[in-house]
Amino acid sequence: MSKTTDAVKIINQMIADDPSIQELIAIESLNIEVSQLIYESRIKAGLTQQQLADLVGVKYDIIVSLEDADYEGNSLVMLQKIATALNQRIKVSFVS
Repeated sequence: MSKTTDAVKIINQMIADDPSIQELIAIESLNIEVSQLIYESRIKAGLTQQQLADLVGVKYDIIVSLEDADYEGNSLVMLQKIATALNQRIKVSFVS
């Protein structure tokens, strides 16, 4: 291991060979990406969380949770409902 004082490089070196940590990072990255996408799409549509909840037909708390990066209950069905309410569609792909 080469010497460095860069914290990000040190962490990357420590976790590079740990598949379980790599999987956790991938899952959390996806959660962040989905929550940010919902938030940005709602804002772009000029809607409040309550207005989006009404359009989707769910309680306000659900939209709040979906926009929280720590929430792990995202489902494709719910994302499709949100996309439909925002006159958009979901594009899903597998990327290596």
